[in-house]
Amino acid sequence: MTNPVNGPSGGGTDRLAPSLMGVFAHPDDESLLAGGVLARSSADGARTAVVTTTWAPDSPRAAELSDALRALGAGEPRMLGHADARDPASAPGRARLVDVPLDEAVGHVVYHLREFRPDVVVTHDVLGQLTGHPDHRRTHQVTLLAVEAAGVGPLYPEAGPPWQPRALYAATHPDSGIGELGPLLTGVGKTLLSVPDAYVSTTVDVTPWAAAKWRAILAHRSEAARERSLPGILARQPAESRLKIIRTEYFTRLTPGPVPDDPHRLPGPG
Repeated sequence: MTNPVNGPSGGGTDRLAPSLMGVFAHPDDESLLAGGVLARSSADGARTAVVTTTWAPDSPRAAELSDALRALGAGEPRMLGHADARDPASAPGRARLVDVPLDEAVGHVVYHLREFRPDVVVTHDVLGQLTGHPDHRRTHQVTLLAVEAAGVGPLYPEAGPPWQPRALYAATHPDSGIGELGPLLTGVGKTLLSVPDAYVSTTVDVTPWAAAKWRAILAHRSEAARERSLPGILARQPAESRLKIIRTEYFTRLTPGPVPDDPHRLPGPG
């Protein structure tokens, strides 16, 4: 059986490498949470792309995002331009993502899904990635709805012909996978949210692509220079410790639903 995020589980794929789109809240989330998977997919010849739901395309962090995506082979930035919930300067004069009507935000992501036509989509988990940032949680909600809506033609007809991704994954952190990262985050006063190990469906060793992932993280120069940001925390660690933290990525498959022989499906023929 082929796993669209982790690659083949047992050898061989049933098709060319699936195209992959990440939908993340802030510039640097893509590199920190799925940089290895994005780099791996690009190296395998897959089309890859990233949608960023906050920060304006003319903001300083847009240039950093462009450099990071180049390191990952993930194309040009696709920035929705909404303001960060905690930084009005991220998109002056624009509404915060958390204040944008849900239907409007979903439509923006649907457009990119239909335009790029990815096989697999990766986004934040329901907790909001370790720190529970409200933009992470909102992006999770928006992406979950957008992946379903993208395949339904009568919804958002202005966004283009329908397209249904094959799978949606949430990037996450299991309790057992926090390791050295936990003390680093709590040491700067950050909240630490993780999920039970059973919630994780896919664990990816991205060691062969860790160098590209680290280049992408460092491309977010303004974050790497900050004391409390994760890029800044990682930049201050010894290379060996840093590699232990970034070499594994965790995901939970959210869609499609139960397969026909799943004993937990609803009664009925389908």
